[in-house]
Amino acid sequence: MYTISKTFSVPAPISSLALGHASHLFAGSDDGSLRVYDLSTDKVVKAIRNLNGEVSSIICVKRPGSELRDAWVAHGSMISKFKLDSPKMIQTLDDALGTLSVGETEDDLVNQLSLNGNKSHLAFGLDSGIVGIIELASGSVTKLKQKHDNICSSVQFIGDRAKDLVSAGYDTSVRHIDFTKDELLSETKMDATLAEGGISLSPPFIIATAISPTGVLAVGTADGRLCIFFGGEKHPSKKKSKKWGGLNRDEMLAIKVAEGPIVALQSALLTPPLSRTTRAFSQPNVVAVNAQSGAVVTYEPRILTISTMLGVITQYELIYDAQANDGRAILKQLWQGNVKSIEKVNTMLVDEKRIVVGGLRKDGKGVVEVWTWGQPEQQGRQLDSLSGNESAEQE
Repeated sequence: MYTISKTFSVPAPISSLALGHASHLFAGSDDGSLRVYDLSTDKVVKAIRNLNGEVSSIICVKRPGSELRDAWVAHGSMISKFKLDSPKMIQTLDDALGTLSVGETEDDLVNQLSLNGNKSHLAFGLDSGIVGIIELASGSVTKLKQKHDNICSSVQFIGDRAKDLVSAGYDTSVRHIDFTKDELLSETKMDATLAEGGISLSPPFIIATAISPTGVLAVGTADGRLCIFFGGEKHPSKKKSKKWGGLNRDEMLAIKVAEGPIVALQSALLTPPLSRTTRAFSQPNVVAVNAQSGAVVTYEPRILTISTMLGVITQYELIYDAQANDGRAILKQLWQGNVKSIEKVNTMLVDEKRIVVGGLRKDGKGVVEVWTWGQPEQQGRQLDSLSGNESAEQE
């Protein structure tokens, strides 16, 4: 099981997280500050402050010769690039390598950034519903005509399809776009009616999305629904199709998994952590037999981790047999836990070793919890300043 190994406290709520080098955690706050923690020492090693609003998204980019990643940082209606191996411990907006004002107005905030597989383009989504693209070589900004009718909350590039982008928003729609042609390739909307029966009391605003390296798309909504789209999944035995079919509702699983909003999720193609202790998952590949067709299906387990706004973290294995007559999708819960010191979760990231959750405490300050597989719960450490001074914090 996962247990908390570290807790970091900061003056303002945590709004974004990213991992650079394996031991470097980037944490952005809604007061326009960003801290880089070295998880091997629990120290703040670099920081940025006085940015133009909440740090809503961070993309780390490797640069030859440096362990510290460069960072694209969305703050307010702007996007800036920082070189963090600068001699300066604390940088400001004046130290950015470049800054782009991408919002239609100062109040048109950037919600998420995404880097394509070729690392040639950066996508962003705005409160106005606009989806935009930055060509990194030239710095040119293109705002697509394919926009949302409400807040664009999420943008994701699709695996090795460097031209394909998925956007989602508060208009309850998910859009598949070829950004090079500004062309809408497919679209779907979340239903107000629940599959289990009845009408949702909250609109199914899309708050978060995630896409696996193989093209499985997960969508989390404000009314606690989790929608998994398997139609665009890439299989080793299948020839790559010209068009990603990821929004095909015939290959979708939709289920209500929470009473409140799903605010963060992350998908990965990994061996489940439970394989270390549970015999049923003792091998990286799982073999299943389709009872109807007799076909043997071998697949790598797909792992999805989600968090609700109130801090219920759940890890699922996604099982889908496309060879069944009507398709067969199973959402299998592997692990569940509750945050300890976070009153409201804003963001989460997951890698092979840990789950990192960020948000705010009851007193309004920011907090990060680092959950590690198989380690005993330890007393967290609180870092309250940009210089990294520490004090013990009881959970």
